[in-house]
Amino acid sequence: TRLSKKKRKEEGHNCSSGVGNMPKENDNIARRPDSTAFKQQKLPAWSPSLTAETVLPFFFLIGLLCVLTGAWLLVTVAATHEIKIDYTNTGNCSDCYELRENRLNSTKDCQCTVTFSLPEQIVGDVYVYYGLINFHQNLRRYMDSRDDAQLVGRTFNLKNPSSTCAPFDKYKHGTPIAPCGAIANSMFNDSFQLVFHPNEGMAMSVPLLRTGIAWYTDKNVKFRNPGPYNESLSAVFAGTSQPFYWQKPVFELDPTDTKNDGFVNDDFIVWMREAAFPNFKKLYGRLSRFAAFADGLPGGNYSIQISYNFPVKYFQGKKLVILSTVSWFGGQNRFLPIAYTVTGGVILIVAMILTGFHLKFGKRGLQANLPQ
Repeated sequence: TRLSKKKRKEEGHNCSSGVGNMPKENDNIARRPDSTAFKQQKLPAWSPSLTAETVLPFFFLIGLLCVLTGAWLLVTVAATHEIKIDYTNTGNCSDCYELRENRLNSTKDCQCTVTFSLPEQIVGDVYVYYGLINFHQNLRRYMDSRDDAQLVGRTFNLKNPSSTCAPFDKYKHGTPIAPCGAIANSMFNDSFQLVFHPNEGMAMSVPLLRTGIAWYTDKNVKFRNPGPYNESLSAVFAGTSQPFYWQKPVFELDPTDTKNDGFVNDDFIVWMREAAFPNFKKLYGRLSRFAAFADGLPGGNYSIQISYNFPVKYFQGKKLVILSTVSWFGGQNRFLPIAYTVTGGVILIVAMILTGFHLKFGKRGLQANLPQ
């Protein structure tokens, strides 16, 4: 009949639909991971048993290593010498200190002298640093106020400094500033002449090497003078002007050495690498070891003749001259040795406390305290 035929057709359709929806065995095999030891997690494994007997020895070992490392670094640092001379408002430098308070006096020359003595000879290489206290080079707007394209020697940016340098990019009449930016504008520009006064004989100027103090990558990659290179730097920088508070243009930073002039001047490069903290020191020069200074700085009386240019009164800062020797670890910095020693001591104390608890309340201790 028509009804039975229709019913059989619907049943056949339902059966065919059900078969079509059933998962096929081939699909399951395709999705099955490979039968390898790694994918079937049959590889032999080792699960450490973290007990007091296995963990406490590591505590003692790590604590002992930290203490020994800290003691070793302390001995290394103690072998270095460091002399700090604060000349901010000392002696006749006080007159220059007051003079530099007024920005209108920024171009006036001011000289002063400070004295100090070395109780004993400083043997080896001696490095001369200048230090600044309470000068923040780590402010974001200050750090962004520079044009790296200009500093790398691109001619277009030399005459068209980036807007990130504003307001230290151009003068009011439109003359571009080279180098532009707040970092370059605030460059430290004091200069020092170290003089040795022996007990007998004439005073001697201590020779300092003023080149080779910048990072290699800075000197050869990040900073370059613009071209053309067959012209003098004064011609290359024609049409630009020095920063507001500079006393001379960038191409006259080192008149005695043309290779150390312009954007590749070592003093300028050292200053442009910003310090992370408000109290910092930067390399000024290193002792040239020959004649009376072949072995280092002899003990005795010294003076420093200072060309006092950098103002510090308006931000309540201080200026220092630092004489220091270095080791493989660096200068005289005791933070890391003390950190290692304190950390190792804390670990050892914790290990001893945990050992005491284990001996008293461990498995045997707990079993001994249980009621019979």
